[in-house]
Amino acid sequence: MRRTPALLPRLAFAALVATALLSGIAGGLVRAGVAVPVGAPAVVGHAFLMVCAFMGTVIGIERAVAVKHPAAYAGPLASGAAGLIALGGAPAAAAWLAAVAALAFVGVNLVVVGRQRATHTLLLLAGALAWAAGSLLQALGLLAGAVVPLWLCFLVFTIAAERLEMTRLMRRHAGAGPALVAILAAAACGALLSGLAAGWGGLLYGLSLLALAAWLIAFDIARRTVRAAGLSRYMAVCLLAGYAWLAVAGLAWAGTALGQPWRDAALHALALGFVFSMVLGHAPVILPAVTRVKVAFGWPFYLPLLLLHASLALRLVGGLADPGLKATGAAGNALAIAAFALTLAVSALVWRARHEHRPRNPAHEPLAEN
Repeated sequence: MRRTPALLPRLAFAALVATALLSGIAGGLVRAGVAVPVGAPAVVGHAFLMVCAFMGTVIGIERAVAVKHPAAYAGPLASGAAGLIALGGAPAAAAWLAAVAALAFVGVNLVVVGRQRATHTLLLLAGALAWAAGSLLQALGLLAGAVVPLWLCFLVFTIAAERLEMTRLMRRHAGAGPALVAILAAAACGALLSGLAAGWGGLLYGLSLLALAAWLIAFDIARRTVRAAGLSRYMAVCLLAGYAWLAVAGLAWAGTALGQPWRDAALHALALGFVFSMVLGHAPVILPAVTRVKVAFGWPFYLPLLLLHASLALRLVGGLADPGLKATGAAGNALAIAAFALTLAVSALVWRARHEHRPRNPAHEPLAEN
Protein backbone atom coordinates (compact mmCIF):
# COMPACT_ATOMS: atom_id res chain seq x y z
CA MET A 1 0.00 0.00 0.00
CA ARG A 2 2.86 2.36 0.66
CA ARG A 3 3.95 2.16 -2.97
CA THR A 4 0.54 3.07 -4.40
CA PRO A 5 0.96 6.89 -4.27
CA ALA A 6 4.27 6.63 -6.13
CA LEU A 7 2.95 4.02 -8.57
CA LEU A 8 -0.11 5.97 -9.74
CA PRO A 9 1.83 8.97 -11.16
CA ARG A 10 4.17 6.57 -12.98
CA LEU A 11 1.23 4.77 -14.54
CA ALA A 12 -0.35 8.08 -15.53
CA PHE A 13 2.84 9.27 -17.23
CA ALA A 14 3.27 5.87 -18.88
CA ALA A 15 -0.26 6.13 -20.29
CA LEU A 16 0.40 9.63 -21.67
CA VAL A 17 3.67 8.55 -23.27
CA ALA A 18 2.19 5.39 -24.76
CA THR A 19 -0.83 7.24 -26.16
CA ALA A 20 1.34 9.86 -27.83
CA LEU A 21 3.72 7.26 -29.26
CA LEU A 22 1.08 4.87 -30.57
CA SER A 23 -1.11 7.58 -32.08
CA GLY A 24 1.92 9.34 -33.55
CA ILE A 25 3.14 6.13 -35.17
CA ALA A 26 -0.34 5.38 -36.51
CA GLY A 27 -0.60 8.87 -38.00
CA GLY A 28 2.83 8.49 -39.58
CA LEU A 29 1.85 5.17 -41.14
CA VAL A 30 -1.19 6.76 -42.78
CA ARG A 31 1.02 9.53 -44.14
CA ALA A 32 3.34 6.89 -45.62
CA GLY A 33 0.46 5.12 -47.36
CA VAL A 34 -0.34 2.36 -44.85
CA ALA A 35 -4.04 1.81 -44.19
CA VAL A 36 -4.40 2.21 -40.41
CA PRO A 37 -7.70 2.88 -38.60
CA VAL A 38 -6.80 6.14 -36.90
CA GLY A 39 -8.49 9.53 -36.65
CA ALA A 40 -7.52 12.58 -38.67
CA PRO A 41 -6.00 14.43 -35.65
CA ALA A 42 -3.30 11.74 -35.36
CA VAL A 43 -2.46 12.08 -39.05
CA VAL A 44 -2.38 15.87 -39.11
CA GLY A 45 -0.59 16.08 -35.76
CA HIS A 46 1.99 13.34 -36.42
CA ALA A 47 5.04 15.57 -35.84
CA PHE A 48 3.43 17.28 -32.84
CA LEU A 49 2.61 13.95 -31.21
CA MET A 50 6.05 12.45 -31.78
CA VAL A 51 8.17 15.44 -30.82
CA CYS A 52 6.17 17.45 -28.29
CA ALA A 53 3.83 14.89 -26.75
CA PHE A 54 6.13 11.84 -26.82
CA MET A 55 9.76 12.96 -26.83
CA GLY A 56 9.02 16.16 -24.90
CA THR A 57 7.30 14.17 -22.17
CA VAL A 58 9.97 11.47 -22.00
CA ILE A 59 12.86 13.93 -21.89
CA GLY A 60 10.92 16.12 -19.46
CA ILE A 61 10.45 13.20 -17.08
CA GLU A 62 14.13 12.28 -17.35
CA ARG A 63 15.15 15.85 -16.51
CA ALA A 64 12.61 16.05 -13.66
CA VAL A 65 14.06 12.90 -12.10
CA ALA A 66 17.52 14.48 -12.27
CA VAL A 67 16.32 17.77 -10.73
CA LYS A 68 14.44 15.93 -7.96
CA HIS A 69 11.75 18.54 -7.42
CA PRO A 70 7.99 17.89 -7.76
CA ALA A 71 7.44 21.10 -9.71
CA ALA A 72 9.73 19.80 -12.46
CA TYR A 73 7.04 17.30 -13.44
CA ALA A 74 4.61 20.07 -14.45
CA GLY A 75 6.22 20.34 -17.89
CA PRO A 76 5.98 16.67 -18.91
CA LEU A 77 2.46 16.53 -17.49
CA ALA A 78 1.48 19.46 -19.71
CA SER A 79 3.17 18.04 -22.83
CA GLY A 80 1.55 14.65 -22.29
CA ALA A 81 -1.85 16.27 -21.81
CA ALA A 82 -1.26 18.36 -24.94
CA GLY A 83 -1.10 15.12 -26.91
CA LEU A 84 -4.49 14.02 -25.58
CA ILE A 85 -6.02 17.41 -26.38
CA ALA A 86 -4.61 17.28 -29.93
CA LEU A 87 -6.11 13.83 -30.42
CA GLY A 88 -9.40 15.21 -29.12
CA GLY A 89 -9.56 17.61 -32.05
CA ALA A 90 -8.45 20.85 -30.39
CA PRO A 91 -5.06 21.59 -32.03
CA ALA A 92 -4.98 25.27 -31.02
CA ALA A 93 -5.42 24.49 -27.33
CA ALA A 94 -2.89 21.66 -27.63
CA ALA A 95 -0.37 24.01 -29.23
CA TRP A 96 -0.65 26.51 -26.39
CA LEU A 97 -0.37 23.78 -23.76
CA ALA A 98 2.74 22.44 -25.50
CA ALA A 99 4.20 25.95 -25.42
CA VAL A 100 3.53 26.09 -21.68
CA ALA A 101 5.21 22.70 -21.30
CA ALA A 102 8.24 23.85 -23.25
CA LEU A 103 8.56 27.03 -21.19
CA ALA A 104 8.32 24.96 -18.01
CA PHE A 105 11.08 22.76 -19.42
CA VAL A 106 13.19 25.87 -20.00
CA GLY A 107 12.76 26.66 -16.30
CA VAL A 108 13.92 23.17 -15.32
CA ASN A 109 17.01 23.56 -17.50
CA LEU A 110 17.76 26.92 -15.91
CA VAL A 111 17.88 25.05 -12.59
CA VAL A 112 20.27 22.53 -14.14
CA VAL A 113 22.53 25.31 -15.42
CA GLY A 114 22.43 26.97 -12.01
CA ARG A 115 23.64 23.77 -10.39
CA GLN A 116 26.30 23.02 -13.01
CA ARG A 117 27.35 25.75 -15.40
CA ALA A 118 29.06 23.93 -18.25
CA THR A 119 28.93 23.88 -22.03
CA HIS A 120 26.77 20.78 -22.17
CA THR A 121 24.19 22.13 -19.69
CA LEU A 122 24.00 25.39 -21.66
CA LEU A 123 23.38 23.38 -24.81
CA LEU A 124 20.61 21.50 -23.02
CA LEU A 125 19.09 24.88 -22.19
CA ALA A 126 19.47 25.94 -25.83
CA GLY A 127 17.58 22.82 -26.88
CA ALA A 128 14.78 23.66 -24.48
CA LEU A 129 14.63 27.19 -25.88
CA ALA A 130 14.40 25.77 -29.42
CA TRP A 131 11.41 23.64 -28.39
CA ALA A 132 9.79 26.66 -26.73
CA ALA A 133 10.41 28.86 -29.76
CA GLY A 134 8.94 26.31 -32.17
CA SER A 135 5.91 25.72 -29.96
CA LEU A 136 5.23 29.43 -29.51
CA LEU A 137 5.48 29.99 -33.26
CA GLN A 138 3.00 27.18 -33.82
CA ALA A 139 0.60 28.53 -31.21
CA LEU A 140 0.81 32.03 -32.69
CA GLY A 141 0.54 30.81 -36.29
CA LEU A 142 3.83 32.47 -37.28
CA LEU A 143 6.76 31.27 -39.44
CA ALA A 144 5.24 27.85 -40.04
CA GLY A 145 8.33 26.67 -41.93
CA ALA A 146 10.49 27.12 -38.83
CA VAL A 147 8.35 25.08 -36.42
CA VAL A 148 9.42 21.52 -37.24
CA PRO A 149 13.12 22.40 -37.71
CA LEU A 150 13.08 24.09 -34.29
CA TRP A 151 11.36 21.08 -32.70
CA LEU A 152 14.02 18.85 -34.20
CA CYS A 153 16.70 21.23 -32.91
CA PHE A 154 15.37 20.46 -29.45
CA LEU A 155 16.13 16.77 -29.95
CA VAL A 156 19.40 17.29 -31.80
CA PHE A 157 20.75 19.76 -29.23
CA THR A 158 19.78 17.45 -26.37
CA ILE A 159 21.62 14.50 -27.91
CA ALA A 160 24.65 16.60 -28.86
CA ALA A 161 24.89 18.04 -25.35
CA GLU A 162 24.79 14.60 -23.76
CA ARG A 163 27.44 13.30 -26.14
CA LEU A 164 29.61 16.35 -25.42
CA GLU A 165 29.38 15.52 -21.73
CA MET A 166 30.53 11.96 -22.45
CA THR A 167 33.59 13.17 -24.35
CA ARG A 168 35.04 14.34 -21.05
CA LEU A 169 36.05 10.71 -20.60
CA MET A 170 38.51 10.94 -23.48
CA ARG A 171 41.07 13.44 -24.71
CA ARG A 172 39.78 15.71 -27.41
CA HIS A 173 41.04 18.66 -29.42
CA ALA A 174 40.76 22.00 -27.63
CA GLY A 175 38.63 23.39 -30.43
CA ALA A 176 36.10 20.56 -30.40
CA GLY A 177 33.76 22.23 -27.91
CA PRO A 178 33.65 25.63 -29.63
CA ALA A 179 33.20 23.89 -33.00
CA LEU A 180 30.16 22.03 -31.69
CA VAL A 181 28.64 25.23 -30.36
CA ALA A 182 29.20 26.94 -33.73
CA ILE A 183 27.59 24.03 -35.61
CA LEU A 184 24.51 24.03 -33.37
CA ALA A 185 24.23 27.82 -33.59
CA ALA A 186 24.21 27.49 -37.38
CA ALA A 187 21.49 24.83 -37.13
CA ALA A 188 19.35 27.14 -34.99
CA CYS A 189 19.83 29.97 -37.49
CA GLY A 190 18.90 27.62 -40.33
CA ALA A 191 15.77 26.57 -38.49
CA LEU A 192 14.64 30.15 -37.94
CA LEU A 193 15.57 31.18 -41.47
CA SER A 194 13.43 28.32 -42.79
CA GLY A 195 10.39 30.31 -41.71
CA LEU A 196 11.46 33.29 -43.80
CA ALA A 197 13.38 31.86 -46.77
CA ALA A 198 12.83 28.12 -46.93
CA GLY A 199 15.53 27.48 -49.52
CA TRP A 200 18.39 29.25 -47.77
CA GLY A 201 17.24 28.16 -44.33
CA GLY A 202 16.92 24.53 -45.36
CA LEU A 203 20.34 24.57 -47.00
CA LEU A 204 22.00 25.98 -43.88
CA TYR A 205 20.10 23.54 -41.68
CA GLY A 206 21.12 20.55 -43.78
CA LEU A 207 24.78 21.55 -43.94
CA SER A 208 24.74 22.04 -40.16
CA LEU A 209 23.39 18.52 -39.64
CA LEU A 210 26.09 17.16 -41.93
CA ALA A 211 28.76 19.04 -39.96
CA LEU A 212 27.33 17.73 -36.70
CA ALA A 213 27.52 14.16 -38.00
CA ALA A 214 31.18 14.71 -38.86
CA TRP A 215 31.84 16.15 -35.38
CA LEU A 216 30.18 13.22 -33.62
CA ILE A 217 32.01 10.63 -35.70
CA ALA A 218 35.32 12.39 -35.06
CA PHE A 219 35.03 13.05 -31.34
CA ASP A 220 32.44 10.75 -29.76
CA ILE A 221 33.63 8.05 -27.36
CA ALA A 222 31.52 5.49 -29.26
CA ARG A 223 34.50 5.02 -31.61
CA ARG A 224 36.29 3.39 -28.68
CA THR A 225 33.45 1.66 -26.86
CA VAL A 226 32.35 -0.16 -30.02
CA ARG A 227 35.35 -2.42 -29.35
CA ALA A 228 34.01 -3.30 -25.90
CA ALA A 229 31.46 -6.00 -25.12
CA GLY A 230 27.86 -6.30 -23.96
CA LEU A 231 25.80 -3.19 -23.40
CA SER A 232 28.70 -0.81 -24.09
CA ARG A 233 29.18 -2.21 -27.58
CA TYR A 234 25.44 -2.21 -28.27
CA MET A 235 25.15 1.46 -27.31
CA ALA A 236 28.13 2.33 -29.48
CA VAL A 237 26.63 0.52 -32.48
CA CYS A 238 23.38 2.45 -32.00
CA LEU A 239 25.26 5.73 -31.79
CA LEU A 240 27.49 5.20 -34.80
CA ALA A 241 24.58 4.01 -36.95
CA GLY A 242 22.65 7.08 -35.84
CA TYR A 243 25.50 9.36 -36.85
CA ALA A 244 25.50 7.84 -40.33
CA TRP A 245 21.77 8.56 -40.65
CA LEU A 246 22.37 12.09 -39.38
CA ALA A 247 24.74 12.63 -42.31
CA VAL A 248 22.08 11.27 -44.68
CA ALA A 249 19.55 13.64 -43.12
CA GLY A 250 21.86 16.58 -43.63
CA LEU A 251 22.39 15.75 -47.29
CA ALA A 252 18.67 15.11 -47.86
CA TRP A 253 17.67 18.31 -46.07
CA ALA A 254 20.08 20.35 -48.20
CA GLY A 255 18.90 18.54 -51.33
CA THR A 256 15.27 19.28 -50.48
CA ALA A 257 16.14 22.95 -50.13
CA LEU A 258 17.64 22.80 -53.62
CA GLY A 259 14.46 21.32 -55.09
CA GLN A 260 14.92 17.57 -54.78
CA PRO A 261 11.93 15.41 -53.63
CA TRP A 262 13.78 14.22 -50.52
CA ARG A 263 11.68 15.68 -47.72
CA ASP A 264 10.61 12.30 -46.34
CA ALA A 265 14.24 11.19 -46.31
CA ALA A 266 15.33 14.40 -44.60
CA LEU A 267 12.71 14.16 -41.86
CA HIS A 268 12.89 10.45 -41.15
CA ALA A 269 16.62 9.91 -41.53
CA LEU A 270 16.85 12.50 -38.76
CA ALA A 271 13.86 11.53 -36.60
CA LEU A 272 14.04 7.75 -36.99
CA GLY A 273 17.59 7.02 -38.10
CA PHE A 274 19.29 9.44 -35.73
CA VAL A 275 16.93 10.20 -32.85
CA PHE A 276 15.42 6.73 -32.45
CA SER A 277 18.86 5.13 -32.69
CA MET A 278 19.73 7.21 -29.64
CA VAL A 279 16.51 6.07 -27.94
CA LEU A 280 17.26 2.41 -28.60
CA GLY A 281 20.83 2.83 -27.44
CA HIS A 282 20.12 4.66 -24.19
CA ALA A 283 16.85 3.08 -23.10
CA PRO A 284 18.49 0.09 -21.33
CA VAL A 285 20.26 2.59 -19.07
CA ILE A 286 17.70 5.40 -18.81
CA LEU A 287 14.69 3.15 -18.16
CA PRO A 288 16.13 1.72 -14.91
CA ALA A 289 17.23 5.17 -13.76
CA VAL A 290 13.82 6.74 -14.36
CA THR A 291 11.37 3.93 -13.62
CA ARG A 292 13.48 1.72 -11.32
CA VAL A 293 12.69 -1.18 -13.62
CA LYS A 294 15.95 -3.02 -14.31
CA VAL A 295 16.64 -4.91 -17.52
CA ALA A 296 18.85 -7.84 -18.43
CA PHE A 297 20.79 -6.91 -21.56
CA GLY A 298 21.36 -9.56 -24.20
CA TRP A 299 21.78 -10.13 -27.95
CA PRO A 300 18.01 -9.84 -28.70
CA PHE A 301 18.37 -6.04 -28.38
CA TYR A 302 20.17 -6.06 -31.72
CA LEU A 303 17.15 -7.44 -33.59
CA PRO A 304 14.89 -4.33 -33.34
CA LEU A 305 17.91 -2.18 -34.13
CA LEU A 306 18.63 -4.16 -37.30
CA LEU A 307 14.96 -4.07 -38.32
CA LEU A 308 14.79 -0.30 -37.76
CA HIS A 309 17.73 0.47 -40.00
CA ALA A 310 16.88 -2.07 -42.70
CA SER A 311 13.28 -0.87 -42.95
CA LEU A 312 14.37 2.76 -42.92
CA ALA A 313 16.76 2.11 -45.81
CA LEU A 314 13.93 0.40 -47.70
CA ARG A 315 11.61 3.33 -47.01
CA LEU A 316 14.02 6.08 -47.98
CA VAL A 317 15.82 4.45 -50.91
CA GLY A 318 13.16 2.16 -52.36
CA GLY A 319 10.43 4.65 -51.60
CA LEU A 320 11.89 7.15 -54.06
CA ALA A 321 10.96 4.82 -56.92
CA ASP A 322 8.00 2.91 -55.51
CA PRO A 323 5.42 4.29 -53.04
CA GLY A 324 4.66 0.69 -52.06
CA LEU A 325 8.20 0.24 -50.78
CA LYS A 326 7.86 3.46 -48.82
CA ALA A 327 4.74 2.08 -47.11
CA THR A 328 6.42 -1.28 -46.47
CA GLY A 329 9.45 0.44 -44.98
CA ALA A 330 7.25 2.60 -42.77
CA ALA A 331 5.44 -0.49 -41.51
CA GLY A 332 8.84 -2.00 -40.75
CA ASN A 333 9.77 1.14 -38.80
CA ALA A 334 6.67 0.75 -36.65
CA LEU A 335 7.32 -2.96 -36.17
CA ALA A 336 10.89 -2.22 -35.08
CA ILE A 337 9.70 0.18 -32.38
CA ALA A 338 7.10 -2.35 -31.20
CA ALA A 339 9.73 -5.09 -31.17
CA PHE A 340 12.04 -2.92 -29.09
CA ALA A 341 9.29 -2.22 -26.56
CA LEU A 342 8.65 -5.97 -26.34
CA THR A 343 12.36 -6.64 -25.92
CA LEU A 344 12.52 -4.17 -23.04
CA ALA A 345 9.51 -5.77 -21.36
CA VAL A 346 10.87 -9.30 -21.69
CA SER A 347 14.34 -8.25 -20.51
CA ALA A 348 12.77 -6.66 -17.42
CA LEU A 349 10.97 -9.93 -16.66
CA VAL A 350 14.20 -11.87 -17.18
CA TRP A 351 16.07 -9.60 -14.79
CA ARG A 352 13.37 -10.03 -12.18
CA ALA A 353 13.36 -13.82 -12.59
CA ARG A 354 17.13 -13.91 -12.15
CA HIS A 355 17.21 -11.71 -9.07
CA GLU A 356 13.94 -12.13 -7.19
CA HIS A 357 15.31 -14.93 -5.01
CA ARG A 358 18.64 -13.26 -4.33
CA PRO A 359 19.28 -11.19 -1.19
CA ARG A 360 18.65 -7.56 -2.14
CA ASN A 361 21.60 -5.20 -1.88
CA PRO A 362 20.74 -1.90 -3.62
CA ALA A 363 24.32 -0.71 -3.41
CA HIS A 364 25.40 -3.49 -5.75
CA GLU A 365 22.51 -3.68 -8.20
CA PRO A 366 23.54 -2.62 -11.72
CA LEU A 367 21.40 -0.44 -13.91
CA ALA A 368 21.63 -3.00 -16.67
CA GLU A 369 23.52 -6.20 -17.25
CA ASN A 370 26.02 -6.56 -20.06
